[in-house]
Amino acid sequence: MTRHAPFLGFLLLTMALPAAEAAAQVGDDPIVRLEAEPPELAMGVGDEVVVAVLGYTKSGARVQAPPIRLVGPRAAVRVRDGTVTALAAGEFTLIATLIRDDVPPGTEPVIVRVPVSIGWPPVARVAVSPATGDRLLAGTTIRLRARAEHADGSIRPGTEPAWRSGSPDIATVDRFGRVTAHAPGTATITATIDGVDGALTLTAGPFAATTLTITGGVSRARTGDVIEFGAEVRGPGGELLTGVPVEWSHAWEEPEGIIAPPAPAQMQGGRFVADVPGIYTVIADAGPLTARTSFRVTQRDVIQQIEIHGHGREQRVRTTDFWVFEGMDGRDYALTGAKRSDGYGFVWDVTEPANIVKTDSIQVDARSVNDMKVSPDARYATMTREGASDRRNGVVILDLADPAHPKIASEVTDYGLTGGVHNAFPTNEHVFALAGGDKYVILDVSDIYNPRYVGEYNHPDSRLHDVWVLDGLAYSAEWENGLVVVDVGDGRWGGSPENPVFVSSLPVPTGGTHAVFPYISQSTGKHYVFVGDEIMSRRGLAWEGPGQGRGSYQLPYDPETGMNGIPLATQGYIQIIDFSDPESPEMVARYEVPEYGTHNIWVEDDVLYQAYYEGGVRMVDVSGELMGNLYTQGREIAVFKAYDPIGYVPNSPMAWSVMPFKGRIFFSDTNSGLWSARLVPRSRPIS
Repeated sequence: MTRHAPFLGFLLLTMALPAAEAAAQVGDDPIVRLEAEPPELAMGVGDEVVVAVLGYTKSGARVQAPPIRLVGPRAAVRVRDGTVTALAAGEFTLIATLIRDDVPPGTEPVIVRVPVSIGWPPVARVAVSPATGDRLLAGTTIRLRARAEHADGSIRPGTEPAWRSGSPDIATVDRFGRVTAHAPGTATITATIDGVDGALTLTAGPFAATTLTITGGVSRARTGDVIEFGAEVRGPGGELLTGVPVEWSHAWEEPEGIIAPPAPAQMQGGRFVADVPGIYTVIADAGPLTARTSFRVTQRDVIQQIEIHGHGREQRVRTTDFWVFEGMDGRDYALTGAKRSDGYGFVWDVTEPANIVKTDSIQVDARSVNDMKVSPDARYATMTREGASDRRNGVVILDLADPAHPKIASEVTDYGLTGGVHNAFPTNEHVFALAGGDKYVILDVSDIYNPRYVGEYNHPDSRLHDVWVLDGLAYSAEWENGLVVVDVGDGRWGGSPENPVFVSSLPVPTGGTHAVFPYISQSTGKHYVFVGDEIMSRRGLAWEGPGQGRGSYQLPYDPETGMNGIPLATQGYIQIIDFSDPESPEMVARYEVPEYGTHNIWVEDDVLYQAYYEGGVRMVDVSGELMGNLYTQGREIAVFKAYDPIGYVPNSPMAWSVMPFKGRIFFSDTNSGLWSARLVPRSRPIS
């Protein structure tokens, strides 16, 4: 059995325990060993198995429910309350780690590994359908797709069907499902997957066209510009023919000095985008007819210098999410969260971006403050937390009447918000707060001192990490389930905060959906959603990171043990979704930088501001139609990596979040704090 994408990130479960059993892990008789029951799992996709983890103390005493974290590949398994659900076939490992407080640095963790073997259920049906049109004429080619389905209707990914034609004198099919008609008539095309057949009968008509002309296009374009071409097919009398299959391709003449270039461009139907400059020829073929047109592509030329203005250094804790806003007193402020901060969040005056000044701190009962966001009217802020001593985390509402010194207005720990609250999204009237990664709870905050529960949304069989609300639609990042969109006030689907209504969902290729950002393009008016991964591992890739056995990136370097303080190694990218049809979203482009992984997103004025973890903060031109990989198209405007010699982990960039504000760019780096910068205006116009 092949290993299935072992580097797609991890899901996390913390299992609670009674206080008496918790005490058994500390003192004179600590837990020193874990055992899992069953010790290994053999499952089929869709199966569920309960895994129990037992602890054994130094004296041999058995502890029934020790506090553990159970992790596994997020795209392969789902874990909830000790129940493991198999999602994808392959050989995997679950790891249970004992949660221990107040242990000396460098202490070896107490863990148990559970091998998991997951197989696919049998293929029950093979469905064959056209992938590029269903009309076939003699001399033309169309492509078919074959989909393997299980008995429960789920789809088997990654299959390679065996194709054959029942009438090769009428039509033949290659091993990729491309069907070419040789004469008018009927042919049945069959695809076989795991011994199961699926078939489609095609009728080929005569080819009556006599001329083929390419329409649309341009004489000159830049890399990254999406160019639309059309094909006009006419018969012997000049009549326009419709539905004639047309195949598109392109040729490229490299500019002088370019040796061994990458793939220079791509086409999808009649849509073309170039990655590198040169002279291109687009070719249309319909049976024996061919048409072509040539044009020049130049470099996009959007690079600007980035100028660092200020730095609110924070090397004692790991800085996380932040929000910049204009306070009611007319000055500008930023709120920042922090990991391992004993529940502290921080307040900064950023009115002078070159002189960032900390004005206050807010402490709550927590281990970490994950997320800080401010309502559009700057009336209040949300502060989310994890690791409360009483295990009642919830969301904290801050009164911003005195923005330099916020005070706690209220805390909400009911309605399922007792678990860790990782993110929240405030509007002027409502807060959308994540409840333990299971659902989001909707609170009416007309009175911030008395928040009121009004509704919630829990997507079936899903875990979520983030939610963003725009014009009455809630866009949530739901890990392996990708993007989920819900009507919470738009009204077209009958939704409201009191009655959220599902609109659509779209799984994305990586299965690690962490962040979302809806955006209306200024240049085209098109509705996009930018969907980001978080994949905290590079296992199986050529660059896997600094290596095992050197500790954690989350802890500062310990000179006594030589452990920790290592740089992070991640992967992942931004998927760009065309949301023009809310009920049928489509992935059309991506932004993927090799060897780094994405985190939080902001898009404004047709610029993508991307926190790309160890790849730094990156600004990208997203004007016009989007297609292909923006990274290879010369759309990057500027990049900055925060190397701080006295950071939490010195000289180790780890961009967490970024936000443009009043002509400046603010960003947080988890190893060095809050930064401000600006893009230096170009001395000449962009051509």
